[in-house]
Amino acid sequence: MAVSPTTLFNFHSFPFNSSSSSSSFSRRFHSQNLKLKNLIPMSSLLPIKSPFHLPSNSRFNRTHPTVFKFRTSSTATNRTVLLSVTTVTLAVANRVLYKLALVPLNNYPFFLAQFTTFGYVVIYFSILYIRHRLGIVTNEMLAIPKWRFFVIGFLEALGLVAGMSSGAVLPGPVIPILNQTYLVWQLTFSTLILRRRYSINQIVGCLLVAAGVVVAISSGSNAGQMLSKVDFFWPALMIVSCAFQAGASIIKEFVFLDSSTRLKQKSLDIFVVNSYGSGFQALFVLLFLPLISNLKGIPFAQLPSYLKSGAGCFLNIGAGKTGCDGAPLLPLLYVITNLAFNISLLSVLKSSSAVVASLVLMLSVPISVYTLSLPLPYLPVGGTSLSPFFLIGCAILVCGLYLYNTTPRPARNSSEDD
Repeated sequence: MAVSPTTLFNFHSFPFNSSSSSSSFSRRFHSQNLKLKNLIPMSSLLPIKSPFHLPSNSRFNRTHPTVFKFRTSSTATNRTVLLSVTTVTLAVANRVLYKLALVPLNNYPFFLAQFTTFGYVVIYFSILYIRHRLGIVTNEMLAIPKWRFFVIGFLEALGLVAGMSSGAVLPGPVIPILNQTYLVWQLTFSTLILRRRYSINQIVGCLLVAAGVVVAISSGSNAGQMLSKVDFFWPALMIVSCAFQAGASIIKEFVFLDSSTRLKQKSLDIFVVNSYGSGFQALFVLLFLPLISNLKGIPFAQLPSYLKSGAGCFLNIGAGKTGCDGAPLLPLLYVITNLAFNISLLSVLKSSSAVVASLVLMLSVPISVYTLSLPLPYLPVGGTSLSPFFLIGCAILVCGLYLYNTTPRPARNSSEDD
């Protein structure tokens, strides 16, 4: 409760143990107070109101809505930047370790894909169970409608099948180039599903990022000649697989946005999304198993023996295991890094948007290409030389990232920024 200057002055004018109540004595001191008040300027009296009080419209007031919003926005931005840097690092490590893991499992890439798909279901649900017992994951979070995760798993399984089938036919350098259509799909779905608006500068920035990645990773190769003997269906199928993956990421973002309302502004735990999404993906991969095995050239009847041989090479046990040097260390490192990368990427998507997460992934591509060009263990000695176009592509990519991130972003809704 604020105390008036006059009352405060009267309070300090009397000792605490005074018992005087004479009316003339009170009038005399009241008269002195009025004289002092007339002599002291009003500006000097304001601080006496309360030494810890600031006017409600002061820009130093910590409870002022504008200041609070600025501090919250600044903290959220710093957190997103830190998550983005961490995700780029994990993305580079993930791509490099994936290549290294396929050295001992060169003949069993299908086993590695199945192992990671079903292994993550066990890991994610185990973590989800522990977090639920600790009270981090609430019953309200687990009550989120499951049909959305059903759709996420279905789209990711279709993306896996389409990507594996087309990747088996397409030349290696063409695949990462076609994968850059992922960002275009995300921009399209974000506009249609989330009703998000993007400025011209943001769109140009994303396109510059995609163009920079294409220039960087296609330097020194003639992609046009590589595709001259490939039927148009296969690159089109790879582009469609990117659409499935982009659609799944947009629905994940929609789940986070919608859960904020359902949970009364509480944040949905990322392991709820990871667990149920991976669970439905594993279910559909299991249903698509005959199709996937045939696309990989493995007759369905021979699939059990193929998986058994792949497990033996993964663990590097059994007689006559040749070409499995580096296992199980390299595959396990890849699985652990990929797990951390998926969690980090989903954290970026949760704190920002699917488009920002896609830009982070694109930034990791040329860094990964450069890292893989170095002489690494278990890879051919000597490395690979990069052409000047690689540096040009990286420069275009950085310009695109700068343009996108320095453009004022429209709000997600009335209270959130993109």
